[in-house]
Amino acid sequence: MSTIFALATARGKAGVAVIRVSGPQAFGVADRLVSTLPDSGRFGLRKIRSTAGEILDDALVLVFSAPHSFTGEDVVEFHLHGSRAVINAVESAILNTGLARPAEAGEFTRRALMNDRLDLAQVEGLSDLIEAETEAQRQQAMRLYEGGLQETSEIWRRDLIRAAGLIEATIDFADEDVPVDVAPEVLDLLERTRSTIRREIEGSRIGERIREGFEVAILGAPNAGKSTLLNRIAKRDVAITSEIAGTTRDVIEVRVDLGGLPVVFLDTAGLRETEDQIEKIGVARARERAKAADLRVLLLSDDEADGSDVMCQGDIAVRSKGDLRDGDGISGLTGQGVDALLSSITAVLSERADKVATATTARHRHALQQAETELDVAEQLLVAEAGLPEFAAEHLRSAVTALDSLIGRVDVETVLGEIFANFCIGK
Repeated sequence: MSTIFALATARGKAGVAVIRVSGPQAFGVADRLVSTLPDSGRFGLRKIRSTAGEILDDALVLVFSAPHSFTGEDVVEFHLHGSRAVINAVESAILNTGLARPAEAGEFTRRALMNDRLDLAQVEGLSDLIEAETEAQRQQAMRLYEGGLQETSEIWRRDLIRAAGLIEATIDFADEDVPVDVAPEVLDLLERTRSTIRREIEGSRIGERIREGFEVAILGAPNAGKSTLLNRIAKRDVAITSEIAGTTRDVIEVRVDLGGLPVVFLDTAGLRETEDQIEKIGVARARERAKAADLRVLLLSDDEADGSDVMCQGDIAVRSKGDLRDGDGISGLTGQGVDALLSSITAVLSERADKVATATTARHRHALQQAETELDVAEQLLVAEAGLPEFAAEHLRSAVTALDSLIGRVDVETVLGEIFANFCIGK
């Protein structure tokens, strides 16, 4: 493979900038730029020179020999002073060696995957970690990056391979020293695996919300104080407020960090019957977005509209414009009761976030649902009156393949390994 290099820190003026070089010629590139390289796994302060011998910078140089690096290849990192001029000069010097090319987007991580330093799920976790904005997102990304999904899938894989091994042993080695009736153990393994897969499927939906943000829709009649409340939550003017009813026609979104959870608040058009065609579209959109949201907050005013058709169990209803009600309810204008409302919202969403699983994406959920379907079919074939163990074993292998797609690995030969290891076959 070719040797690649790239700036590993954000481009622009900073205290330190890191340029990473990875590939078979990484040490060769570094030899052209510094007089002597530190030993593998060590670091040292070196002068960085151009191919013409000009001193470009004093840098901390780190050396990692394959496979003990992020990519699994030989890697050298140059920790430079973070000015644009220094970065450009060192990148030009690396390119002028003729031994390396600029890396493509995500290429270091792709090489880590190809060299078995990361699995697919860990790659996704790393991407989420880089994008994390809240504490809940960071924690979820770290679970995935540290191999949490791999550990879970290993348990599933082991149990299903055991089940497939038991079935195949009765088919192909009926005269050998193997259990005669393996159905009870096989069915127990299938049920145990399927129940945990189902929990992961449900938890993956919460994981998606943590990645993308929980949506909280603010509902109410026109002029109920929805936009004022949104501005209070955002701590800035993001929505137009007016005494004229029907000011908000479209859905306005504000993203905030609420107790470590990413939350998108939606300011919607006032719920009312109207002949104004534009406002009618806004009301329809408000109802549509509210129904799809994770939580709804209904502001009740004197001129309240019926929002019960979109409210669900666990949603929150509060009196609005508390500053005009002698302290009864909340007020986006003065802030009265807003902290208590946000605490209630946080409590509801935190309770849901506690149900998060290791799987966090639609890709994970699709693979898990596919595996669950294969297990359902395998069980039906095993308990059928005719008994079709050959087909059941095939569906178990398909389930294993689906689960292995979570981390990008499949190995059908381990089914035979289970047989030989446990049933004294081939003695």
